[in-house]
Amino acid sequence: MYNPRWRNKAGRISLFMMLLTVLLAGLWTGPTETTQAETASEIGPAVYIVPVKQTVESGLQSFLERAYKEAGEANAEHIVLVVNTLGGKVINAEQIGHLIRSSDIPTTAFVEGKAVSAGTYIALNADHIVMQPGSTIGAAAVVNGSGELIDNPKTVSFWVKEMMESAQLNGRDGDIAAAMVDPNVELKLQDKIGRDKQKGDILTLSASEAAAVGYSDYTASSVNDVIKWLQLEGRTQVEVNPSLAENVARWLINPLVMTILLVLGIAGIVIELLVPGFGVPGVVGLLGFGLYFFGHYVAGFAGIESVVLLIVGIALLVIEIFVPSFGILGLLGTASLLTGVVIAASDPMTAFISIAVALVAAVLVIAFVVKRYKSKGIWNKFILRDKLTTEDGYVSADAKDSLLGLEGVTVTPLRPSGTVLIGDNRVDVVTSGEFIPAGRKVRVVKAEGTWVVVKEWIE
Repeated sequence: MYNPRWRNKAGRISLFMMLLTVLLAGLWTGPTETTQAETASEIGPAVYIVPVKQTVESGLQSFLERAYKEAGEANAEHIVLVVNTLGGKVINAEQIGHLIRSSDIPTTAFVEGKAVSAGTYIALNADHIVMQPGSTIGAAAVVNGSGELIDNPKTVSFWVKEMMESAQLNGRDGDIAAAMVDPNVELKLQDKIGRDKQKGDILTLSASEAAAVGYSDYTASSVNDVIKWLQLEGRTQVEVNPSLAENVARWLINPLVMTILLVLGIAGIVIELLVPGFGVPGVVGLLGFGLYFFGHYVAGFAGIESVVLLIVGIALLVIEIFVPSFGILGLLGTASLLTGVVIAASDPMTAFISIAVALVAAVLVIAFVVKRYKSKGIWNKFILRDKLTTEDGYVSADAKDSLLGLEGVTVTPLRPSGTVLIGDNRVDVVTSGEFIPAGRKVRVVKAEGTWVVVKEWIE
């Protein structure tokens, strides 16, 4: 027999499976190592040109790790980092600096515009620094998210030490690096750049000033000039740029966007479980979680374990939607997804904060939807809302009103309850408390529902 409800379920299952397939396919990005090796062998010795023209954060770190990996597989002779950034997160700058220092490939940082804050630290870790006329380097003080200086002695001391070590790594004056970070540092530079670094200031150097104090090895107007200065003019130039997936991922792992995706994921899945039949909230929920994992996977933070948790979580939630298990599978699926969220994040603490904010926002959204569609909620399957009144045609048992005034004979003694034969029917009755032996005539004096009261009847 044709059942349209089954067809709707089958259609929704197909939709979820197609969505899951698309999300998983999106996690497969980039060429294989074999393809990269073949490409590298074709181009021969090369100079890799890599832009550092965005905020220093997890996305940039992931991109530079890929760029250095490709350059290593290609046996590149040199890497030129084209730096133009206002800085970013210290933790990511530190990781990028370690990446540059540990690479076997010589690196030159070409400051094309500004190498500020974390950008200065990245440039200091390069083997050479070349600056474009009009560019600047410095202003590397530690600030919070609002741009206000952080005066915590431990934090400042740590960053000063990191900057000084990076500068001294390639023979640069560590005191100048300290002056770029700590406003309390005073430094005599009058004889070199025509001014001193006063207390309360943060040192920033122009291209000519950087050259005067040994922080710039050469002044060049373009990348080609840099390559010519490096005496690598005849080498193939390979420009490595962020892919579309990496650009999208960089946007998706932004804390604000990440939190919004978690709100959509949590609210969509819970609404689909509580108010089944829509389908749209479930799709939105899966998309929210899927995009979260996609961004973190492409950024290099989500490993195979996160993908497994994603698959398991989505599978359990899909099963719960079509084969209700009183929420058990839904809870397990949600737990799997949330665990994957924390594991996939670059910073677990940031992930916890995003989840906490997302849970509060999702609860508000869920409460609104549940109130709006309360008549369709799954809880209605467990609540009897009809009033079982006589006016609505409900009768709890056979009414005895019709027996009022009829006479009968006791079949058993009434002490005070027993059985009476009224016509051809045996009726259970009670007296008002008196004893009536068997075989006596009685009359029904009260009948309320199933309650039949009799008295002995003497003619």
